Amino acid sequence: MVLAGCGGGNHAANKPAAGQAVVIVSGGDATSPFTTPDQACATGLAAGNTDTAIREYLLKQGYTVYTSPAMAGRGQVTDQTGFGPFAMCPVTLPETMTVNSQGSIDTAGEHLARFLTWLQTEKGVTEVDLIGHSMGGLYSRAAIRVLTGTNSTLKVRSLTTIGTPWQGAYVADYANDAVPLSDCLGDRLCEDAMKGFKTEVQRLVSGSGREVTNAYLQGDNGWNQFQAGVLDKIPVVLIGGNKFTKPGQVNPAVWPNDGIVALRSALATDVPDSVLPHRRCYTFDDTHSIYVSNLAGLDWKTGLTWDPRVFDVLNNALKDAPTALDTPNRRDCPEPSRR
Repeated sequence: MVLAGCGGGNHAANKPAAGQAVVIVSGGDATSPFTTPDQACATGLAAGNTDTAIREYLLKQGYTVYTSPAMAGRGQVTDQTGFGPFAMCPVTLPETMTVNSQGSIDTAGEHLARFLTWLQTEKGVTEVDLIGHSMGGLYSRAAIRVLTGTNSTLKVRSLTTIGTPWQGAYVADYANDAVPLSDCLGDRLCEDAMKGFKTEVQRLVSGSGREVTNAYLQGDNGWNQFQAGVLDKIPVVLIGGNKFTKPGQVNPAVWPNDGIVALRSALATDVPDSVLPHRRCYTFDDTHSIYVSNLAGLDWKTGLTWDPRVFDVLNNALKDAPTALDTPNRRDCPEPSRR
């Protein structure tokens, strides 16, 4: 039912090599269960509201797919109620392999790296393609750095990010007093998102809500600068949404956006090639997620994580991964800002 109209069956042409797997990494404030190619939650959304549709599509294309566990807070993943509930899930992995999606980016990366290493030792995975939604893209980069620094033999073939705030999220910039509410230009959805995020940041005091800002990621000696070299041999596909726009003169750090992340940030427009040496960009008139689409009264297929057009890009990114580094850099990506 989830993917009615998405097309495809199990395509033998996409059958992965032995040991090759796709790992989906959910983002900030998300709770997502661990699933395997043949085990998922028995009730509700089988892999949570971030990963379910992507997982089901890729499985139908013949890929070996795992979803990494994430909890909005410390601890193991627990059954969820409310929006996008799930329950009766397969094996619950320990906290040390579970991303705290409200904690720091680097700690999340350490936990994700442990999970990936566990897939290598317990599931025989030798190569992974990472798909990160929202802050899941930042968590993935942090995990790759950990794997590299520990001389891991696990190979990361590719990274695809969906609505990832490479340059920060405007809601976090507002919450940390770097962007004024007036930059919403009176848009109620924008204002509510900013105010709601600020409430969470003030409640949690520290963690990813303080780190997903332009200053933390892009400032002098910022986090991005210390990722130089991490992605040198890994092709990256960047997917952004611009469902919400405003005419006239606007702050490009806010407009256009997907309801959480500005398009320029999702497409890493001002992230230098030393940090992101090979990229390709795609833009869709989508929201950040089905949660945002739901708030806006839109169909779930307007969310980046539920749009069949995005799924096709994911499929092509996986198929093209072996030769992607031989193609031109910054294809379909916007020009960086002049400084």
